[in-house]
Amino acid sequence: MKMLRVCMAILALGGSGTVLSAEIDAGYKRKLAEVIEGNLDTWVTQYKDFHQNPELGMEEVRTSAILAREMRKLGFTVTEKVGKTGVVALMKNGEGPLVMVRTDMDALPVRESTGLPYASKAKAIYNGGQSHVMHACGHDIHMAAWVGAAQVLVALKDRWHGALMFVAQPAEEGRGGAQAMLDDGIFARFGLPDHAFALHVGAGPYDTVSLVKGDMNSFAGGFNITFNGRGGHGSRPHATIDPIVMVGKFITDVQTVISREKDPQAFGVVSIGMIAGGTAGNVIPDSASVSGTVRWYESEVGEQLLAGIERTARTIVAQAGAPEADIAIRSGNTNVVNDAALYDRTFQAFSRMDGQMRTVAGKRGTASEDYGLFLREFKSSMYFGVGGYDPALFKPDGTPLDVEKVVSNHNPNFAPVPGPTLSTAVTAMTTAVFNVMND
Repeated sequence: MKMLRVCMAILALGGSGTVLSAEIDAGYKRKLAEVIEGNLDTWVTQYKDFHQNPELGMEEVRTSAILAREMRKLGFTVTEKVGKTGVVALMKNGEGPLVMVRTDMDALPVRESTGLPYASKAKAIYNGGQSHVMHACGHDIHMAAWVGAAQVLVALKDRWHGALMFVAQPAEEGRGGAQAMLDDGIFARFGLPDHAFALHVGAGPYDTVSLVKGDMNSFAGGFNITFNGRGGHGSRPHATIDPIVMVGKFITDVQTVISREKDPQAFGVVSIGMIAGGTAGNVIPDSASVSGTVRWYESEVGEQLLAGIERTARTIVAQAGAPEADIAIRSGNTNVVNDAALYDRTFQAFSRMDGQMRTVAGKRGTASEDYGLFLREFKSSMYFGVGGYDPALFKPDGTPLDVEKVVSNHNPNFAPVPGPTLSTAVTAMTTAVFNVMND
């Protein structure tokens, strides 16, 4: 595996207001390279274990136990079951800032199609039925990189001072993990961070890190709607009120909220991800359900979309003369905002890596993250992206040469290349944290 060497710098304000720059010498580079080279295979093995044994949100019992064990081995003081299955690991190394590093842990109810030797075959109960489970969003990469960054920082303890707060958060994928940790008093119990960092792997080149200043993603909402009808024989639809037809009409009509009501220059998405109804082809069921996600940037757009979804559903019910539908609509959590000053510092630090890691200024994305809930408590945070695919699959501007070979997160074929991706992720996270530790 290609080894990444890192050139890192710390910028700290001295009492006189002058900027002090940490010396990056050959010994420093040698030590960092030594830790990465000596442990990369272990991190890859750990990643494959996480990938092969995924757990859904709030069920990350095995996963959190492994993370807690690894952090204790490194000398961290570890508290488990924070927000049910979350982990908080602390290490103090003299006076200095408290810096938080967050990873998520949960997987998705997706059946893996990668065909990899370490592919997941796991199953779990989801929404009342059995489902396949897969790390289709890359949280397995995040966890392995989280452990790796901690290991590098411990090896470099003679070069920084302050306190590390490594947080493994449960249930990022819509089951309220960040809020659960907040409700469990994470910052009252363990301290309010001076700075915080998180990362996410995606469908980009594995030698590239992407940073966004300010708003970096969208707000998210969702809905679950059950259309209630009157069941009967498929040969006698006139004697029924068909909920399947109502679901079909809703799927089509709700998109007019996007195309005919929302300002076309404003971002907004309504996507249907789940349809359920019926047991046999010749039986019209009593009910059918549809679930989806909603994304937006501006709050007024979110309000418009959520109101339009409910209105569309109720109109379809009225047209069919059907019983009242069961409508549950969730408004969005806060989005993630990267602190402008920390962005500048981190971008500058990443750019000092002697060409070993490509650093780009990214654009605001359309995905969402409950990590933003933590940022209601403090502001100095940086959330950045890391690619997971061979750079040869991309044009110079970063766009894929073949979209069939570069699938995105939540796809059953999503499969980052472990070694190079982890090298970049560990290098970037270590750099980001080290860059602020001597404030």
